[in-house]
Parts: sequence; C-alpha cells; structure tokens
Amino acid sequence: MRPKTLRKSFVPGAAVVAAAALAVGLTGCTAGSGNDDGSADAKGGDATASSQSAEPGRYQTLPEACRLPARSTVRSLLPGDDQQLSQEDADKIYAGQPDVTYDTDRRVGCHWKRETTEGTRHLALDIVRVVSYDSSVSDDDRAQEIYSGKERAAEIPSDGSATPGSPTPSTKGSPEAKGATPDESTPKNKATSKAKSGKKGASDTASPSTGASASPDGSTAPRVLGGLGDAAFLNDKLATADSGVHRDVTVVFRTSNVIVTITYDQWSTDKTNLPQSQELQDKARSLADELAESLSE
Repeated sequence: MRPKTLRKSFVPGAAVVAAAALAVGLTGCTAGSGNDDGSADAKGGDATASSQSAEPGRYQTLPEACRLPARSTVRSLLPGDDQQLSQEDADKIYAGQPDVTYDTDRRVGCHWKRETTEGTRHLALDIVRVVSYDSSVSDDDRAQEIYSGKERAAEIPSDGSATPGSPTPSTKGSPEAKGATPDESTPKNKATSKAKSGKKGASDTASPSTGASASPDGSTAPRVLGGLGDAAFLNDKLATADSGVHRDVTVVFRTSNVIVTITYDQWSTDKTNLPQSQELQDKARSLADELAESLSE
C-alpha cells in the first residue's frame, strides 16, 4: 500500500496582502493624478490666456491712393496760373501716378506734378497699413510707435508748442535729399525726390512766412495738429538751391493702424518770391482732413 500524500491547503494570505497593497497604491496614484490634473488645468488656462492675441487694427486693406482725393481737391492743390489745359493734359495731371508697391493691402501711394510759369508744385501721398507681428502688441499700438518715430525724427515739439515763424530748414544729409529707400516708417515721396535730385550746390536757409497764421497760436512752425485722426503733426521746410527756392510742407497722421503722409511742395526759380507757408499748410491740412474723413467711412 502506498503511503498517503498529504496536500497542504493553499491559504491566500499572501495574495490578500498583495491585493491590499495594490489597492493602497492605486488610491495614492489616483489622488496624485487628481493633483496633476489640477496643475495641468491651471497651466492650460495660463497657456490659453497667454496665447490670446492683441486686437487687430481697424483696417485690413487700403484704398486706391490716386482716387482717394477728390479731383477738385487735387486741382486746387495744383493751380495752373490761368493756363488752359486740354482734356488729355488735365486727365494726365489730375489722375496722378500710382507708386509701385509689392503689396497694395499694406502700402499704396500716388504723386502729382504741375509746372507753370511761376514754378512747379508736387503732391505726394503715402498710405501704410501697419501690422504687428507681436501677439502681445496690437496693430494700433505698433502704428503709434512708428508714428512717434516720425514725429521725433521731424523734431516736432512734444507739447505742440513751436517758435512762431521758424520752419525747420532742410539739410543736405536728410533722407529726403538722398532719396533714401522707404520702409514702413519712411514715406516714398517719389515726386519730391525726383524734383530734388540733380539740384547741385544747394545752400539751406529758413525764412519766416508773412501773412496770417495757419495755426490758432499764430505760428506756421512745425507743430502737433489737433483734431486730425488719432495723432498728427505738420512739418515745414524752406530751402534754396542754384536753380531756385522750394518749400516742403508735410502732414503726417495716424488713424487706427494706418499712417498717412502728405508731402506738398512748391518750387520757384525766382529766389525773391518765396513760397508762402500759410497757403501750402492750409491746403495740405485741408487734404488731410478730407483723407481722414474718407478713411473713416
């Protein structure tokens, strides 16, 4: 007879202990996961907040520059000394010449020119739509930075005050005289640059204008302008050259994320007949008001 084999009963004590330990571990992991989820949510919220872009500017496109001013306005800016123009010549002069730009949704321009027996007048219009590539800076704020740079470059008094009858003289080393390549902070001024090129032996002078003032405080000097867009200034320069004398009036204004630069100048071969600030400033300011109104429509 074979001896009986005694089989020990399996007591799952070790399994119970292991199961209990696993349960405790899972509970701890679950609690830890809850905290991690909370942190992730908080960080996710911060990421969402930081990814929010600043407001875009009001303008997403630009109008056709040559068609923006009314024809009657251009005609008044380019008087003809009672000269009669043919319909073909009038259409050519008052239609203007558009500036060539790479993206007409970002920058447009136009220039006009008329020659008379009393001299030549040029009008240039440069319009730039500013886009901020920094998500934390709005288009308007970026446009204001560029505008402020223009104002500082023109040395416009920050408080709007200026010495009466002392327009800033032009300099030979200025970007305008050298025909500097324009960017978002520099207008093209093609018409003006063409007129100034080839004027050798220029000697710069400045002279106060006579007559009534173009500003309420009795000054025709460079100054900040009120009531025009979100910010605006006017600059006035008088210079002489071997071929004559010229006065350049520039009005720059910002409306939302668009910066408009108007350059209006008059050349005269008679150095004793200085172009008057008041007329040029009044006409340039009137054009600026018209453009600001058209852009706001």
